[in-house]
Amino acid sequence: MQELSYTIKDPDGIHARPAGLLVKAMQGFQSKITIKAGEKQADGKKLFALMALGIKQGAAITLTADGPDEVDALASAQAILSENL
Repeated sequence: MQELSYTIKDPDGIHARPAGLLVKAMQGFQSKITIKAGEKQADGKKLFALMALGIKQGAAITLTADGPDEVDALASAQAILSENL
């Protein structure tokens, strides 16, 4: 199991377009992806679950990947988060 921590910099927090990019990328991996924000968590492969977290600017999130391609999944997530959020 691998973890990635990231602080959201986008003034709008996690909104539809970057959330869609992240979810679409995560769906391409076999690993189970979980996104945690505070006490809440969501399946990283489900857009509505991610949007329901209501993540705002400045929020610290943790992505956890568990599976055969966990390192690649989190590298991809890091790239998407850095470019879009």
